[in-house]
Amino acid sequence: MFRNLEAEQRRAGMTNTDVAEYLGVSRATYENKKKDGKFTRPEIVKLLRLFNCKFEYLFDTDANNNPAA
Repeated sequence: MFRNLEAEQRRAGMTNTDVAEYLGVSRATYENKKKDGKFTRPEIVKLLRLFNCKFEYLFDTDANNNPAA
């Protein structure tokens, strides 16, 4: 769902397990949060710091980039 989150994670060479451990959740929970977008505010802050990105970039959805959608 969040392609920039996926891209930054790959750029950092981190697996889903790595990011999940950083957030203090299970890998399955992290993968579900990436699909449904239900990150908590503290998790969002941690991800923004981890990847040194702005919210608008990191959590941009495909729908925002495709006006026909």
